[in-house]
Amino acid sequence: MDGTAPASRTKVTAIPGDGIGPEVMRATRQVLEAAGARIEWEEAMAGAEAFRKGIGSGAPRETLDSIACNGVALKGPLETPVGHGEKSANVTLRKVFEMYGNIRPVREIPGIRTPFAGRGIDFVVVRENVEDLYAGVEHMQTPGVAQCLKLITEVGCERIVRLAACLAEAEGRSKVTVATKANIMKLTEGMMKRVGEAVLKEHANLQHEHMIVDNCAHQMVIRPEQFDVVVMTNMNGDILSDLAAGLVGGLGVAPSANLGDGVAMFEAVHGSAPQIAGKGLANPTALLLSAVMMLRHIGDFETAAKVEHALYVTLEEGRDLTGDIAPEGEGVGTDAYVARLIGNLGRQSDKVPTREYRPIALKKWPAITWYKAATTRELVGVDVFVESERDPKAIGITLQAAAEGSAFDLKMISSRGAQVWPEMGGNTFLVDHFRARFVFREPPKGDAVAEITDLLSRIGRQHRWMHIEKLQRFDGADAFTRAQGEG
Repeated sequence: MDGTAPASRTKVTAIPGDGIGPEVMRATRQVLEAAGARIEWEEAMAGAEAFRKGIGSGAPRETLDSIACNGVALKGPLETPVGHGEKSANVTLRKVFEMYGNIRPVREIPGIRTPFAGRGIDFVVVRENVEDLYAGVEHMQTPGVAQCLKLITEVGCERIVRLAACLAEAEGRSKVTVATKANIMKLTEGMMKRVGEAVLKEHANLQHEHMIVDNCAHQMVIRPEQFDVVVMTNMNGDILSDLAAGLVGGLGVAPSANLGDGVAMFEAVHGSAPQIAGKGLANPTALLLSAVMMLRHIGDFETAAKVEHALYVTLEEGRDLTGDIAPEGEGVGTDAYVARLIGNLGRQSDKVPTREYRPIALKKWPAITWYKAATTRELVGVDVFVESERDPKAIGITLQAAAEGSAFDLKMISSRGAQVWPEMGGNTFLVDHFRARFVFREPPKGDAVAEITDLLSRIGRQHRWMHIEKLQRFDGADAFTRAQGEG
C-alpha cells in the first residue's frame, strides 16, 4: 500500500450513536488502538439522546462544533423518526457540512456467505448526498395530495461526477457508469446524464457509460462483475447502494464515507438494532471497515491495510465470528470477535486481490453562491396548481372565464401529469389537484408580475390555488416539460 502512518495524532470526532452504536464504536476503537492508529478521539452525541433533550435536528451544537474543528468524524448508527417527528440526524450532519458525496464500496468479503460468493464483486457506488428529493422540501397541496420537490443542480451533478472520476483514478479503476432515470425525468435526471457525460469526457483514461437506473438495478443482480464505479443522484443512489450491499453480505458488513470540502464522516450504514443492544452480540465489521476508509482519508494507508487484512484473515478462518455471520450455532459475542481480530493484526490475506490506494484528488469548490447566467430568457406562461372537486370540463369552463380579459389563454389542464382538458380520451383517475397551464397571448414586458397577480386574483374567486410555476425559455430552449398528451 502507498503511504505511511502520520507522525502526529489526528483528532477525530467519535459519535457512538444509538442501540448497538456504543458497542461497535468501542470495538472499533479497540482494534484501531491495537493496530497502532495514531488517533485522538473526541466523543460527541447525536441521534435519539439529542431528540430526547428536545434538539430537533438530532445534532447538538457541541457535536457540530467538534466536527467542524476536527474535520473528520466516525459515526455509529443513529435512530431516525419514520413518517413523523424530527428530521434525520444523519441528513442533518450531511447537509450542515455539505458532505455532498457518499461512497459505498461493494467488495466481496472472504468468509461471508452469499449467493454471489466467488464472483469477485468489487465496485463502488458514489451517491450524491445533499440534494434531489432529500432536500426535504415537502408540502401538503390539498388534504389528500402531498408534494416533494426534486431539486437537482448542475453544479451538484458536476461535483459528484468529478468525485466519482477522481475516486476511480485514486483506486486504479477503469470505468465509471452514470445511472439515471433520464428517460422519464428529462430535466432533473437528464441533467445528471448530460453533466456526467461532459465531465467524464475530460478523463480520457476512464471508460464511461450511461445506464437507465432500473436496468442498472437489474444488471447489478444479473452481472455485478461488470461495474467498477457507479454514480447516481441521491434517491437512486440510496436505494441501489443498499441493493449492492446485499450482494456481498448486507448492511451489517457495509462501510461508507461522506465527503465534502471541509469535513469527512465515516459511518456504518446498518441500523441501531435495539433488539440486541447491550447484549454483547453486535457485529462491528461495518464500522471497522468504515474506519479503514477513514484511515486512508487521513493518509494512514499502512494501518488501514493492517486492519483490513486482519479482518479478512479472521473471516477466512471462520473462527470466533459474531452470530450474524458465523455458521449456525457457532456465533460468539463482540468481545471474542474483537480479540480474534486483534490477534490477527500483522497477518496478510492471500485471497483478496491487493488494490493500491492513493489520496483522492478532490477539487476544492469555492465558498460562493453558484450562479449560472442565461444569455436570453423568455417568459411564455405560468402553471397554476388548483384544488377542485369538479370535473375537468367544469374546471376548464371556469378557468377560461377567469382568463378572459387577462394577458393569458388557458392551454391545458392536467391531473398528476396527464392532460385531462381538452379531453384526450382514456380513463384518468382524478384527484382534487390540477395543474392549469396558461400561456401569454403576447410576449410580456419585464417580469409580468402585475399580469400574473391579476390572473391569480381572477382564479382565486372560484378556486383555491396552491402555487405557481413560471414557464420559461433559457437560451431558446423550453425550461419546462409537457404533460402526457399535451401538444
